[in-house]
Amino acid sequence: MTTFVFRNQTVEAFLGYDGVTYSGYDDISVIPAEVDRYIWFYQVPVNPDSAQLAQEIDSYRDKLDLVLATADSGKPFVIFSLENLFPLRLTGDETAVSQAIAAFNNHAAELAATRAHVKWVDFSEFLGRYDAETLVNWKYYLMSQTLLNPKLARDFQTWWQRIEGELALQRKKCLILDLDNTLWGGVLGEDGVDGIKLGGDYPGKAFAYWQRSLLQLANNGVILAVCSKNNEADVDEAWQHNPFMVLKREHFSSLRINWQDKATNIREIAAELNIGLDSMVFVDDNPTERELIKQVLPQVEVPDFPAKPYELMPFFKQLVEKYFRIYAVTSEDRTKTEQYRANALRQAEQSHFADLETYLYSLDMELDIIPADEHNLPRIAQMTQKTNQFNLTTRRYTETDVQQRIDQGWRVFCMSVRDRFGDSGITAAVFLEPSDDVTVNIDSLLLSCRILGKGIEEAFIKTVFNLLRLDGYRHITAEYLPTAKNGQTADFYDRMGLTCVRTDDSCAKHYSLDLNEMFEIKNCYNIRVL
Repeated sequence: MTTFVFRNQTVEAFLGYDGVTYSGYDDISVIPAEVDRYIWFYQVPVNPDSAQLAQEIDSYRDKLDLVLATADSGKPFVIFSLENLFPLRLTGDETAVSQAIAAFNNHAAELAATRAHVKWVDFSEFLGRYDAETLVNWKYYLMSQTLLNPKLARDFQTWWQRIEGELALQRKKCLILDLDNTLWGGVLGEDGVDGIKLGGDYPGKAFAYWQRSLLQLANNGVILAVCSKNNEADVDEAWQHNPFMVLKREHFSSLRINWQDKATNIREIAAELNIGLDSMVFVDDNPTERELIKQVLPQVEVPDFPAKPYELMPFFKQLVEKYFRIYAVTSEDRTKTEQYRANALRQAEQSHFADLETYLYSLDMELDIIPADEHNLPRIAQMTQKTNQFNLTTRRYTETDVQQRIDQGWRVFCMSVRDRFGDSGITAAVFLEPSDDVTVNIDSLLLSCRILGKGIEEAFIKTVFNLLRLDGYRHITAEYLPTAKNGQTADFYDRMGLTCVRTDDSCAKHYSLDLNEMFEIKNCYNIRVL
């Protein structure tokens, strides 16, 4: 990715030179078009004249607006918050500079809230790690206009790499939790429902804060699971009768409460949820259990658990920042617990039927095929970033990338799925690139693992084929690009009737299909095209 940086100070030590070019200091006269994204990285300059400095900061808003009006709106535009690395007030009642800074940052945040391609980054999060003396090195500033201490460059790059992952909507999917001395203080089997430490005074208060925080993590799209050596009946009693319990059975998408080894349990949780082990984080107070998972399941992240309950909230902050924070969550993220619990009910229900066909009819499935628009575009982009198993090409797209392709004439559809157990939300997407008036190429086809196993993927793509035929297209090309995780899709196009015309040395498969007739779709799906 190539990047152009608008700056008013020297920042090359932090953002580097590889694929990055820079404006002159406070110069917006050049806005190159041949880059992939823009970054606005202005910081408060040093000026003891507060009135003059406030006016200069006010001018940054106008310059930012001018750049945004001129730059390609199809490309990502990242704005760093404006921060005062060397605050200087000659009188105690001087507020002009701080007000100007706040006005700029509020304006930048509003731009990000109203324009899909604009993202706002809170730079104070990084700066807050250091004292004032560390932030500024006057030697470097006076010699090279580098106000932020270049000795912090490596730390900055680590932080910035994580922020870029957040902007790309990349995070872990599942947090697996032990119970005794992890979700509450004490051992349930020994202390009893009323004897465990939860709520009230310390240390119970610390565990109550911890549980409330974990609940908010679940509300923002992180799957919670339990892996605990315990008697399930005792745990159920605690969930039902301890008045201070915040997290209860319904907040967890998968439970393994038994005396089986935890590595086996975690494998089973991954299989039940249909997610990869590398999407999981395991939290347990017992260092022996942590070491077992580190050795046996190295794909799973295993952070060290804090030694004291008063360290739980800093530990939670570390979990969020390292594994779970993304730039924004979608409505599907917020209902993820219910979606995975509904999947468990579907699996249990399937065992009651003698054959799959009868089971599928019993689900009363409703599939809505929806063209991409401003409402579903964030979710579509998120799926391209997170979907690995059923993803034919595994191309990653930002919201801006998706919009850019739509503007170029691509057709992008998503699919929302509901049945009698619940609403799975938008869980599939296809990107179609017209080659000419009668030919279209399937650039990307992906489905969430939550809806696999019910033939929905077949109904989706056949409906799309029928729509293309009705719109005059007569030929389709497609490809399968193998990855370490998408092996289950290797023969999907073959099963859908496409012809493999070439296989590369990398095992990539290239397909062709003539749309000579409409595809027949099982009537166990109630399909609407919106």
